[in-house]
Amino acid sequence: MLLILHPDIDESAEDYRKTCDFLRALPRIEMRTHVVQGQQQRLTEIYLLGDTHALDKDEIEALPAVERVVRISEEYRMLGRHKDEKRQAGFEYNGVTFSQDTLHVMAGLCAVDNPQNVETMLRALQQHGQVCTRMGAYKPRTNPYAFQGHGAKCLPWVFELAGKHGIRVIAMEVTHESHIEEIDTALEKLGRPTGVMLQVGTRNTQNFELLKAIGRQQTYPAMLKRGFGISLNESLNAAEYLASEGNSRVIFCLRGMKGDSGAPHRNMVDFAHVPVIKRLTRMPVCVDPSHSVGSREAAPDRILDVVHATAQGVISGANLVLVDFHPQPREALVDGPQALLLDELPRYLDDIAACRETYERRRRIWDAC
Repeated sequence: MLLILHPDIDESAEDYRKTCDFLRALPRIEMRTHVVQGQQQRLTEIYLLGDTHALDKDEIEALPAVERVVRISEEYRMLGRHKDEKRQAGFEYNGVTFSQDTLHVMAGLCAVDNPQNVETMLRALQQHGQVCTRMGAYKPRTNPYAFQGHGAKCLPWVFELAGKHGIRVIAMEVTHESHIEEIDTALEKLGRPTGVMLQVGTRNTQNFELLKAIGRQQTYPAMLKRGFGISLNESLNAAEYLASEGNSRVIFCLRGMKGDSGAPHRNMVDFAHVPVIKRLTRMPVCVDPSHSVGSREAAPDRILDVVHATAQGVISGANLVLVDFHPQPREALVDGPQALLLDELPRYLDDIAACRETYERRRRIWDAC
């Protein structure tokens, strides 16, 4: 059972205290409180876990601090939509709004290599009005001898350059709990010139201790990639791990499914699941065409496969695009052959804008029914 309290309620208020006292006295019921800070108001949600079927919904709704009550299904308790269209879907972080109605592009280096290439990339993004990027400092690799990322030593200059060029949010994969502390320490020492979205890669989708660690911290939102060898339901439950620990600012990323049936692409593109995730949950949905396609091959229309894959996601309503670019792909330490070129950035952004316009037109067509 989900209790949505009156907006901006003060935890020291008498109504809040009376409500919590009543709920704590309920037998075999556990309380979990989540606070969501929106642009205009602060929302407090209380989840009641346990034998909630026996609870009287009207009695709970009559408590002084409660605005309304929603009975929720067993799965996706924190992140699920639960047929309640009034609940907030999305969040604001570092001045950027991420929701099921917004669209951002996180173009950048799959793996950070040197300051020159990072600054060239960030400058190009700034020139085209972008405030988000991807920059990989920690890179889990299949081959133990492959480049694993520069790690903590590159964070200061990456964050400083991001702030210099107006980048508000960096999607950065973490593979261990200690990486969260390293990121936080580097940002704090620099005066927090930018923000970081902690990215959970497909290999770590079921690394439950890492998920719990990211969920326990409240500073950074998270992006969780779908596991390439597990079902969508299992991946969505992995996202629920984050929220169940307290961090409900989660974005779900589709990045293709592993399997030979996707050949010649690196993975089978699964962007048809964009509307499915938006129907089942309140999470904004990201697509990663670079790691789905894994090449720079083009169709006879001269449009790259990765651009066509991007279009599939955006026309389906995706809210973010996570994509590899590189100023000098031959110098890239990871996934250089699939990276888009900087002179392709303006056309890529124009293509995304055209696809987004088509999606909005499609919405208007169906809204008229």
